[in-house]
Amino acid sequence: MLTIKDLSKTYSNGVQALAGVSLDIAEGMFGLLGPNGAGKSTLMRTLATLQDADAGSAFLNDIDILNEKEKLRQVLGYLPQEFGTYPRISATRMLDHFAVLKGIIDKGERRELVDHLLNEVNLWDARKTAVSTYSGGMKQRFGIAQALIGDPQLVIVDEPTAGLDPEERRRFHNLLADIGSDTVVILSTHIVDDVSDLCSDMAIMGDGNILMKGKPEEVIAQLEGSVYSKVVERTELAEYETNYHVLFSTLAGGRTKIHVVSDANPGDGFEASGASLEDVYFSTLHEHKISIAA
Repeated sequence: MLTIKDLSKTYSNGVQALAGVSLDIAEGMFGLLGPNGAGKSTLMRTLATLQDADAGSAFLNDIDILNEKEKLRQVLGYLPQEFGTYPRISATRMLDHFAVLKGIIDKGERRELVDHLLNEVNLWDARKTAVSTYSGGMKQRFGIAQALIGDPQLVIVDEPTAGLDPEERRRFHNLLADIGSDTVVILSTHIVDDVSDLCSDMAIMGDGNILMKGKPEEVIAQLEGSVYSKVVERTELAEYETNYHVLFSTLAGGRTKIHVVSDANPGDGFEASGASLEDVYFSTLHEHKISIAA
């Protein structure tokens, strides 16, 4: 269990990235959704012991994350948003190096572990190739391999599928789904489908605050029967945004399809639409903006 209580962080420029964040995260896949600037990466970096919080606490079982950083790092797997690599170093050598850093001294044990991980992430055929030459998807799969060294109790992946094509994204999803259920896995992302596809529990973050927490199917059910959609002309979008609670718009056959939330059918050609996690996400952010404006 990961327990976060009243975690706060304000940068020297006055930006409050974390405003008393509190979360209880059980073993399994947990999705942290939020737009860019919501504070997700600050929270992930704090939990990964890469920066200090101003106040609050965070515990992974009995490990005090803020005050026992070395102890936490022994059981941490971390894939940051930007994953750097050494030039001209093969995947095998890189993973072996990371294994040494994780305290795996026995050469035979390291070789067996590295071979196993390269097979698990489907990089065996590219094991002798420099990681710096990998495609974006291959680098992300390598990133998961290095994050799994040492049988971690906490795995953090920050914006892992941004920029991946659909095939690589599907491969990456399969890798994340295979991580053991006895591990706390935090998937930090602004891509709603990643959370919808993978996570049994989730939270939405905005402006350094946790705006909502729950199981995807439960939060979707709370909005069921309140979502309506309509295809409109692009030139009409501003008018509809003025007159209705528009959650978001998408393109459908070259035209604009809008989703609105309403207690009753608003008429005017709107049709009932089944609620989705995307509706929940935008509705939560919209309500937060209204509360700030008030």
